[in-house]
Amino acid sequence: MVVGWALWPTAEPEPRQREYRAETACLLTGTAGVAAPEARPVWTGMQEASLATQVKVQFLEVDGPQTGENAETFLASLVQSRCGVILAVGEAPVQGVGTTAARFPAAKFVAFGAATPGPNVVVEDATDPETVQRKARDLVTALASSKD
Repeated sequence: MVVGWALWPTAEPEPRQREYRAETACLLTGTAGVAAPEARPVWTGMQEASLATQVKVQFLEVDGPQTGENAETFLASLVQSRCGVILAVGEAPVQGVGTTAARFPAAKFVAFGAATPGPNVVVEDATDPETVQRKARDLVTALASSKD
């Protein structure tokens, strides 16, 4: 009987669900998603900031043709999801930022790559993965501090 008792599963407390803030930072990527080499450091930085600040982070992949025009639909979807900041990485998502930002002037966009800055568009250099990761982390962290 002792063996059975020793192997009996112990009652572990239920894992607590993580409580998030109301703010959400969103990432739009190409079809390869966050596994793409250009997207990986952005997503990693966003996740690091989320752990530290409890800001929700999410990503969406451009489905279908990898064009700026097609990416505009997905960017608009993220605006409608009430993302506090929308980060774009990859050729098609970055190409779609300018037109979408003009349609939604209250939304905040950050393009990692070749884009045109604007009143609601910040352009970040995407050549150094460590810098990109730090920038993404800082952007999400700033979203949390702007609401405190």
